[in-house]
Amino acid sequence: MTTWQVGDIRITRILELEVTGGLGFVLPQATREAVQPYQWMYPHFMDEKGRLKASVHALVIEAGDRRIIVDTCIGNDKDRPHIPAWDHMQGPFLRDLAAAGFAPDTIDTVLCTHLHVDHVGWNTMLVDGRWVPTFPKARYLLGRVEFEHWRGQTAQADQVTVFADSVQPVFEAGLVDLVETDHVVCAGVRLVPTLGHTPGHVSIAIESQGEAALITGDFIHHPCQLARPDWAAIVDSDQTQSTATRHAMFGQLAETPTLVIGTHFATPTAGHIVRDGDAYRLKV
Repeated sequence: MTTWQVGDIRITRILELEVTGGLGFVLPQATREAVQPYQWMYPHFMDEKGRLKASVHALVIEAGDRRIIVDTCIGNDKDRPHIPAWDHMQGPFLRDLAAAGFAPDTIDTVLCTHLHVDHVGWNTMLVDGRWVPTFPKARYLLGRVEFEHWRGQTAQADQVTVFADSVQPVFEAGLVDLVETDHVVCAGVRLVPTLGHTPGHVSIAIESQGEAALITGDFIHHPCQLARPDWAAIVDSDQTQSTATRHAMFGQLAETPTLVIGTHFATPTAGHIVRDGDAYRLKV
C-alpha cells in the first residue's frame, strides 16, 4: 500500500499485481535495446537488463466524506483466455482493499478512466454463478462516449466479454451514471479528457490547498513514453490522437509541481515530469 497526500485529499494505491517484462504486447517499440539509453528508468521502471516493469492497481481517493475508487483492475474469476496470466485469476485484491480500511460497502463512487479489461474487472464479482456489483453502495461513473462505444461494438470478442461481465451487470443494477469527459466528481476531483487510447478516455485531476495531482489512466502506459512520446501503444484506438495527447499533456505537466500518478507505473508509481532535452523523464 502506498499513499500520497494532496492538500486535504488522500490517495491510496491498492496493488493487484506487478510484473517485470511482458509489456511487448502493449509497446512493441520498447525493446530492451531501445530503452537502455534511458537509464533514469532504472531501477524503478526497468531492470538492469532493460526489461520494463509495470503494475495493475486501483487508487482510492478520500476527499472530504467521499471514498472514490479509480479503475478496478482485472478481477477474479474472469474469463480472459486472450491474456493467460489474467485468466480466472484468484488474487487477494478485495482482502487487501479491506485491510487498507476500504471495505467494498464503504466506497461511494467508482470511476473508470476507460472500459478496458484491466480497468473494470472488480466492478463485479462472482456470487453463486452471477456477476454482481462489488461496490453495492457506489455510483459507477462511466464516460458516456466510452460506454456507448463499447456497448455497440462487436468486432473485439474479448471486449464484448469484458462489457458483459464487468460493465453490463452494474448498468442493469441501476448503479451507473453516464458522465461527460470534463465531469466534476466533487470538490477537488474532476475528469480531464485525454483521448486516443480509447474514444472517451479520461484522466483524473485532483486539486486541494494549492497542491495538484493527476491520475493518468492509459494515455501513458509506461514512463518510457516520456522519453519517446511517439511510441503509441498497439492497443490505442487512435494512435495519432493518443500521440498528440501525450505531447500536449507532457508539455502542460513538465516542470510543474503536479504529482503524476501512473495507472500502470510500477512502484513508486508517482513522480514529477521534467524536461530532458527534446523529451521528458519522470523524477521520483
